[in-house]
Amino acid sequence: MFLDIKERIQAACQRAGRNPDEVKLVAVTKGHTPTEIEKAILQHGHRILGENRIQEWQQKTALENIEWHFIGNLQRNKVKYCQPFSLIHSLNSERLADELQAFAAKNNHIFKVLIEVNVAGENSKQGVPVTELGDLVAHTRSLPNISLEGLMTIAPYSDTADTARPYFAHMRQIRDRLGLKELSMGMSGDFEVAIEEGATIVRIGTALFE
Repeated sequence: MFLDIKERIQAACQRAGRNPDEVKLVAVTKGHTPTEIEKAILQHGHRILGENRIQEWQQKTALENIEWHFIGNLQRNKVKYCQPFSLIHSLNSERLADELQAFAAKNNHIFKVLIEVNVAGENSKQGVPVTELGDLVAHTRSLPNISLEGLMTIAPYSDTADTARPYFAHMRQIRDRLGLKELSMGMSGDFEVAIEEGATIVRIGTALFE
């Protein structure tokens, strides 16, 4: 399935007039063993993996030469484990930003982060509301040991991928207005639409392991 997904990413980029090198695939390994990950992902030479939970990620740290992304809801008491992650996709509050800053300052580290935006205002979703995003961006940018790289969102669930399009388009407008680089959006069911609307990172799990 990996090669099929890569072809679909390339096709979406072509439709949007984009260079496929502009889109990073984060292979989501939640619920899969190292053996399954090797078979489905690593044997193809892909080394960018995403995990949702710290405890599960700790069971996979023996995998070598991996660029790990943390994509799940991050609890403040788990920040102390996050130094190995290349990018944290789920900064969603000033309190979490302050916890990341405190740890990073003590350990001479810089955390690269994305702010998670609840673009549709869904009660069931994590993330900062669009109306409060500006304040969190300003606060995060004031912290010397945090590098704000961009934004992340999860579109409302729908059986039709195109339903997500206006949400993704809105996120791109917000990202551009803030002068940020990265835009993490799009999962197994809607990543092609996300790419067409400007995603620089797609997070795909289910479709890679089918």
